Amino acid sequence: MKTTCLILCATMCMAFIANGQGTLIYDQSSATNPAAGGYGASIFGDQPMGQSFTPTLSSIGFVQFNFTDAYPGNGSGATIYVNLWSGSISNGTLLASTDPIYLPVDASRLVTNFFFSTAVTLTPGTTYYLQPYLQSGNVGMSIVASQSFNYSGGTLYGNGVSDPGYNLWFQEGVIEVPEPSSLVLILLSSGLFLHMRHKRKKHSCA
Repeated sequence: MKTTCLILCATMCMAFIANGQGTLIYDQSSATNPAAGGYGASIFGDQPMGQSFTPTLSSIGFVQFNFTDAYPGNGSGATIYVNLWSGSISNGTLLASTDPIYLPVDASRLVTNFFFSTAVTLTPGTTYYLQPYLQSGNVGMSIVASQSFNYSGGTLYGNGVSDPGYNLWFQEGVIEVPEPSSLVLILLSSGLFLHMRHKRKKHSCA
């Protein structure tokens, strides 16, 4: 009985993990190919810097940037987070910030996910601003940018000023977490039933 309960518990845990990962649903993006050409826009030296975008979805849960290291070989990684602004990237309203992420030494064409702790409500059709910010580490960490990305819903910002025609490599969207499947619910019910039955047997034998 004990072994059966353990097997069921392990199976349920794996099922919950599989169901809890979620799926990234993309809304706005300037490019999808990590190998797309471009130069490195400095995160540290061009603040306030970032990317404007115009969502069609009513919230944002994550953003991706494609990083490159302007100082490869210096032996230093970097910790970066992303601010989300409305109104302006320099003096607007700060809506939320992602959890910080550590980028390894010599990051090159490294697409990295940044997640907001909870989904942030947006107004579709309104312009918002994503500001990557260096918390600590390598000041040479940059984001791939190019005039060839042809994203019409926003533009690159450097030193608080828009640079029309240029965009950072970015993608943003929401995280869809599926409902627990019927199999998970059946396993959970079975596990609870066997656990209670086992407890009753122990009490009756005492």
